Amino acid sequence: MTKSVAGSRRSMGLKLLLVCGLAALMSIVALFVFLLLNDRTNRARDVVAEVGGLVGGPQTFLGPVIAIPYVVPNTDPKEVAGQGVYVIFPTTGGATISAKSEVRRRSLFKVPVYVAKLSFSSQFDLTGAAAGAPARAILDWSRAEILLGASDARGAQSDVLVKVGDQSVPVAPAATLSDVNLTANEGGKPLMSGPGQLNLKFFGANARGLAVDGARFPVTAELAFSGAERLAVLAFAKTTTLKVSSDWPHPSFDGGFLPLQRQITDKGFSANWSVPFIARGVPAQGTSDALSRLGQTALGVSFIEPANPYQSVARSLKYAPLFLGLVFLAYFMFEIGQDRRVHAAQYVLIGLAQIVFYLLLLSIAERVGFDLAFVAAAGATVALISAYAGWVFESRKQGFIALASFSLLYALIYVLMRLEDLALLIGALASFAAIATVMYFTRRIDWYGTPVPDSTPLKDAT
Repeated sequence: MTKSVAGSRRSMGLKLLLVCGLAALMSIVALFVFLLLNDRTNRARDVVAEVGGLVGGPQTFLGPVIAIPYVVPNTDPKEVAGQGVYVIFPTTGGATISAKSEVRRRSLFKVPVYVAKLSFSSQFDLTGAAAGAPARAILDWSRAEILLGASDARGAQSDVLVKVGDQSVPVAPAATLSDVNLTANEGGKPLMSGPGQLNLKFFGANARGLAVDGARFPVTAELAFSGAERLAVLAFAKTTTLKVSSDWPHPSFDGGFLPLQRQITDKGFSANWSVPFIARGVPAQGTSDALSRLGQTALGVSFIEPANPYQSVARSLKYAPLFLGLVFLAYFMFEIGQDRRVHAAQYVLIGLAQIVFYLLLLSIAERVGFDLAFVAAAGATVALISAYAGWVFESRKQGFIALASFSLLYALIYVLMRLEDLALLIGALASFAAIATVMYFTRRIDWYGTPVPDSTPLKDAT
């Protein structure tokens, strides 16, 4: 009798090690769900890029600046004369943007797009503007242009209107400078589809007779562009202000500067930026290289989908090893309190049911959103593994205990998904509580198989 009890205790010790090993093995299986999730995420990203490309994609805009071609005469007849474009930024500049948004759908995927109406106003003072030109450079004021820029001209909804004072000036693709690559700073969000760079296309208005040293004049411009997911304006003046309003209720502000004021409601948002010259970090004039440095000054807002199912499922998968282990420990605790034992194959079935939970969650979330998908997938999984506990232990009571336990466990998963900032703390506390519970209920088990003496004093037989 003692040997059978000791053997049973030794088998329970080995069983605990086996349960831990199976939990680790099933966590590896969960990696295949990660691969499937990555595939679906990449597919969604491709659809967003495809749909966004048709309407202009993430748009970045540059307000009015003056570009003047120059040449640097050679001092040696054998040398080739240098040439380039000299850029002068306005002393003050402001932009007002009103964006109307909508959601485009393709298959299961949604892409937020917008049509933005932009109004630029700027004030130029060219007094001493040539002081920053390269040494010996000769500025060709007759070929000067007022440049405006956009990352994708395909999003243009109408012709661009530029006014210099009261005079309207026609706009065409720029002759002095066709494009420039912008680079975001380390802290700013990349402005483009590629890793860290954006190609900004220019269109310009002839400034002949206006852009001369010492001249002062205002410039205004009206644009209408479509785009997708994000819009941004570069700090195009020494001192730049920006006002953006839209009916999109879920903005995310990014770029080199955050708005000084913002207001977000269910009906949309509005935000105001102000970037003084000292904060911009780009000189008031210089060669075309100065334009490439504006990438770090972007004032941006992204039109995000707050309930991104792929991000939510990815967060839940990160905790898969924890919850696989907790469910296995729960079944192990059921074994301790019952005469029946759970076979390793049955643990594998329980683990597979939990892996299928994530597949259900992903597939349903693509169609109805994460919250409803979680209720459906978790409800089905909890019902299955709770009913299985009742079948294995042949106890309806044990099935209801399992139902209550696993319902709390999956509710904890949902809380972790929604309280992202507290997820690590809650997960750590839940793990500690689970281990403490197992330690308490197994405190009298002799894992070596030595009989444990009864602590109650024996009564005298006489």
